Amino acid sequence: MAWDTARTKRLLLEAAVEEFAEHGPLGARVDRVAAAAKVNKERIYQYFGGKEQLFTAVLESELAKAAEAVPLPATGDGTGNGSVDAPAPGDLGDFAGRLYDYHSTHPHLLRLLAWEGLRDGRAPVVAETERAAHYADKAARIAALQLDGAVTADFEPGRLFGAAFALATWWLTMPQLARMALSGADGSPEATRDALVRMVRALTAPGAPSR
Repeated sequence: MAWDTARTKRLLLEAAVEEFAEHGPLGARVDRVAAAAKVNKERIYQYFGGKEQLFTAVLESELAKAAEAVPLPATGDGTGNGSVDAPAPGDLGDFAGRLYDYHSTHPHLLRLLAWEGLRDGRAPVVAETERAAHYADKAARIAALQLDGAVTADFEPGRLFGAAFALATWWLTMPQLARMALSGADGSPEATRDALVRMVRALTAPGAPSR
């Protein structure tokens, strides 16, 4: 019987996601990945080269999934899920809400990114050239929204993307601080999401105060 290479790689990547999210690239062990995937450990070295390359493959795969699942809105492209008012064209608030949804159901990605950042945010990172191009495309899309008057032009496009991303993910990366900050308020995911969408809309709306 021919060896199913694609299936084996998929099993290893799925197991590696959990291992790296739990232990980070330094604490992760390839033998645990192989055991969880029920695959011979030597396949990791054969297909990926080693633990560092496996971490690279995991991040590349998970980031690609997130980028496909949560695209930035284009002018005239509102795709909200109905938890708040219907999104307007180029709605960054709706984008933040969809980011929150994605990371709520895929918590491992934020953990992987946190582990990556802890290594040294100034050092070269996994697929940096490709990822930089990806974020440059996001900035270009926001710049186009600014030209169309859909979002405020008071800030650089990259800062607007960063603000939307940070506001969407802080509640998930710092749940203990969120719980304390929201003491006495409704801290349910639904209330958090609705407030997040309204907040980002208010911050990025054309004519929103910048000082």
